[in-house]
This record gives sequence, C-alpha cells and structure tokens, in this order.
Amino acid sequence: MNMQTKPPHTAAEKAILDSFAEIMGQLPGDAPVTAARDKLVSAISSDGLPTRRIESWHYTDLRNLLRDVPGQASGAAQQVDPLVRGSLVLPVVQGQSAEIRAPEGVELSSYMELLASGEAVKTLVPRGSDDLIGRLNGAFVMDGYSFSVAADQAIEEIIEIQSTQSGGQVHNRFAASFGAKATATIVDRHLGDKGQTGLSSAVTTLDLADGADVTWIILQGCGEDDQRLAQFNARLGADAKLKLYVINAGGKLVRQELHVEAAGEGSHLDLRCVNLLAGDSHTDVTLTLGHNVPNTTSSEIVRNVVLNRARGVFQGQIRVAQVAQKTDAQMACNTLLLSDDGEFSAKPELEIFADDVICAHGATVIDIDHNHLFYLLARGISEKSARGLLVNGFVDELIDELENEDLVEALETLIEQWLADHG
Repeated sequence: MNMQTKPPHTAAEKAILDSFAEIMGQLPGDAPVTAARDKLVSAISSDGLPTRRIESWHYTDLRNLLRDVPGQASGAAQQVDPLVRGSLVLPVVQGQSAEIRAPEGVELSSYMELLASGEAVKTLVPRGSDDLIGRLNGAFVMDGYSFSVAADQAIEEIIEIQSTQSGGQVHNRFAASFGAKATATIVDRHLGDKGQTGLSSAVTTLDLADGADVTWIILQGCGEDDQRLAQFNARLGADAKLKLYVINAGGKLVRQELHVEAAGEGSHLDLRCVNLLAGDSHTDVTLTLGHNVPNTTSSEIVRNVVLNRARGVFQGQIRVAQVAQKTDAQMACNTLLLSDDGEFSAKPELEIFADDVICAHGATVIDIDHNHLFYLLARGISEKSARGLLVNGFVDELIDELENEDLVEALETLIEQWLADHG
C-alpha cells in the first residue's frame, strides 16, 4: 500500500509557527478570538504554504518563494508626508494604529478595539482552503482601523491609510463601510525601508451601500527586500460605484488579491492596475469578480512594465451568475516587456452562466514601438529620455482617469521617479 506523507515544514513554515508560539500571549482578543487564531495556525501547520498544485497559486509557488520570515517588528518606522497635502492621515507605524479625530460623518476606531471586544471573531474566517493570506493575517493580526461613513456624507478631504514598516513582521486589518450615497477617496499606502527585510500581511474589507461612490487607491511601495501578502474584499450594493486603483512599485515578493462582488443592480467597478516591476522581484495580482445580479457593469485594465529579471502575474476571473442578465464586463492586461530576462504570466478567465451578456477579455505583451522611439530620437531627445516618455505614456493613461488633479500629479510624479530610478 502506498502511503502519502506531508513533507516536513520548510524553514519559512517553521518560522511562522515558532513566531506564533512566541507572541500568542500578546495578541488581543477574548477566548473565541484566541480559539479562532489557534485554528488558523493549525491549518497552516497541516496544509503548509501553497504550491503550484493549488490552482489559485499556480504562478506563485509560495512554498518555494517565501524563504526568509523575519521575527516580530522591532524597528523604528517613521511617518512620512501624505501623498497629497491636506489629506487626513490614519497612521499605522510598525503595525500600530494611533488615536485620530475623525472628520464629521465618519466613525473611526482601531482594529485592536474590535479584536479585544470579540466583535471581529466572525471576520477571521478564511475565504476557503486556499486562503493563505486570510489564515496568516487572521492568526497574527494585532491592529489596523475600522471606520464607517454615514449615509449621504461627501468626504471632501482624501483619507490616507499610511502603513510604514522597517523590517520584521506586521499584520493589519482594515474594515470600511460607506452608507447610502456616501462619497469618499481613500489612499491605502504601504511603505517599507530600504535594506530591511519585512513580512507584512493585510486584509481589507469594504461594504458599499446603495448609491455609494468610492475611489480606493492601493499604493504599494515596499522595500526591495520586503515580502507583502495582501487581500482586498469589497461588496457593492445597488447603483454603487467603486473605482479601485492598484499601483505596485516595490517589494521582493508581493501577492495582492482582489475579491469584488457586484451584489446590487446598477453597480459598477472600475479597476485600474499599474505594476512596475524591476530587479528579481515577483509580483502577483489575482482578481475574482462576481457579477451576481442583473444589470451590473465592470471595466478592468492592467498595465505592466517589466525590467531586469522581474516576474509578474495577473490572474483575473470574472464570474457571471445565471441570473445576472445584461452584465457588461470588459478586462484587458497589457504588458511592456523591456528585458529578455523578465517574465509576465497573464491568465484572464470568463465563467459565464447567463446568456444575455457582453463580456470580453484580452492580453498583450509588447516591447517599445521602435517607430515611436525613432520619432523622438529624430527630434534630439536622448534614448533614455525617449524610452521614459513612452513608458510614462503607457501607464499615465490610467492615472489620468482620476478626477482629483492633485492626486493625478502626485501619482504621476511617483511613477516618473520609479522609472528614473530603474530606467
């Protein structure tokens, strides 16, 4: 009889289990929360880190890629200026939130308070057996923010969740709800230190009530040796609109999951993603989008710039339920591959059970157009500057869709600086 045995724990798996044993007594939560944490760690211990055999992790073999798991955060991270002057900053410094006065119409509390009260226990349930991020974060989460925007409130100032990390482990959660017809712009920004090795995880949950209109920008600027595992979950009510931007511009190993449910008729999602990949980094953006009711729409555009030996992944699955007639969903993934050693894997998927829909997906991989390059060179522009202009144009098109001019300028400046540093 053939016996199959689980392979021994890798160094990373062992480090995760040892780290939990070391700090479990310091983690906030009552008895049910503690029991939930224990269950999540036991699942990690029994199943291990995901490998290529798990379909959703096929292009990110975490068991092989996650090799260095640092100890708990002990460095001295510093707050930085907000991306846009005048923004309300919700700081998370080395994993710890702060007491901030919320603007009118917003209720704000630390996630630690929810954990301590036990109210968050039901949120610690992972999405499924392949949800390593949910398991890891649920086991280790210590802090973050929870906030709600009242119905009919228009929050004029940008809210910036600013997470700064200097090595070690940081695990945070963020929960946000927006009342009917509420409007807001949120910048979810994560920064790491150069030369420090950090492991961070984050789980963010959004609930948009009927008619809410929210712009949410995930801006990832980890250090070159950092490892980040993040999950974003959103539910859209009737006529709700979510403009979701994801900009990856750093990190050694990055996995950003996006799970969105169009649960109300008339709801709409715009996803715009820019992946700036260099060095020998590995960046994975995985999307699942459920059109669950009739008359919902979505548009997803992903632009990737790949340099050096960087590897990138985009997995995008759109599911259209049988009742979701009149769905209109369009998805495109475009990659500018500027190195013979770089790689990008694109896996767009449509799973359609309705018959009256307009759905499409596509993926392209190209180099810089040499006719465009020649045009600029012929006008006296240096080759480096000409390449920078063409790459900028490739990604800035998505940023220009934002309505806030200050935000557009800040993001374009950030992208230009990345290209100058890596070009």
